[in-house]
Amino acid sequence: MINWGIIGFGNMGRQYENCFRKESSIFNLVGIASKSKKKIKNTNREVKFFDTYEDLIKSSLIDAIYVSTLNNSHKNLVYLANLHDKKILCEKPLGMNLSEVEELFNLLKNKKDNFIEAIAYRSHPQTEALLQLLGDKEIGEIKKIESSFGFKVKKIRKNSRLFNKKLGGGAILDLGCYPLSFFNLLKGNKKMEIVKSNFNLCETNVDIDGEIILDIDNNIEAVGKVSLRENLDNTCKIYCDNVQITLREPWLPTNKSFIEVETKSRYYKKIISSNKSVYENQLEASSIFFSKNDKRSNLLVNIDESLELSKMIEIWKNGNNKN
Repeated sequence: MINWGIIGFGNMGRQYENCFRKESSIFNLVGIASKSKKKIKNTNREVKFFDTYEDLIKSSLIDAIYVSTLNNSHKNLVYLANLHDKKILCEKPLGMNLSEVEELFNLLKNKKDNFIEAIAYRSHPQTEALLQLLGDKEIGEIKKIESSFGFKVKKIRKNSRLFNKKLGGGAILDLGCYPLSFFNLLKGNKKMEIVKSNFNLCETNVDIDGEIILDIDNNIEAVGKVSLRENLDNTCKIYCDNVQITLREPWLPTNKSFIEVETKSRYYKKIISSNKSVYENQLEASSIFFSKNDKRSNLLVNIDESLELSKMIEIWKNGNNKN
């Protein structure tokens, strides 16, 4: 049994608090720490409410911590949690920049079993089903991958976490990990290099959208797009020798999702059912991993991959074609 604590009780903190409402033999919610006491009072749960983040981290009642605070606080909280030998599930992005992630990598490289970056779709059965599908020899080799994640924010507010540079705002830092982690998942051990990247800045001087083109093993083209000003398709398409595969819900698959498979002569949907939400799946997979059971651990984003993703995000944010 992994006894969890939640740090930060905004939207994501509340999403994960809901995941504990079902009884489980492998995870249990023990405590919550939030700067907003009003939000905590509305939980109606019999859990311990800590006065500070540090008090929760130091508590002997807590085995693992879910960090769901603002982007600019992740590094210090992960550092402190590691200092007190806690298991850590940290919301993306792990750090504000490559330098922060490199510092945390050096801290955690000898404690890799204690850390996961919370990119939730990786734990959903749909991701495992996709990899099984791609393992079919009749599909052939992957030739091109397209992946996007974008939504329209109606009003740009300089103090919003999405548009404030000091809070870790910007489309690339906030959303870029999704297409990049998808490419990383499919490339396996193949080499991936950035061919071109660009972005557009908004009035608060953070990137409001961006595009990146990568080359995998001199054979696969990967194109990623993110945006905070446009509702993108939010799909992933994989073009293989004999098949086109489409994921309509790649990032937040529902309890019943599907993968579209299209050949020259046939179209069908591979249905994936789960009795858990995407966040419940991640909580279960993380708890199993922290319990030293390797089930689905190859799909989780460990500290090695966090560093790899951060390196690509850093290059993308610097862009070779700024608009």
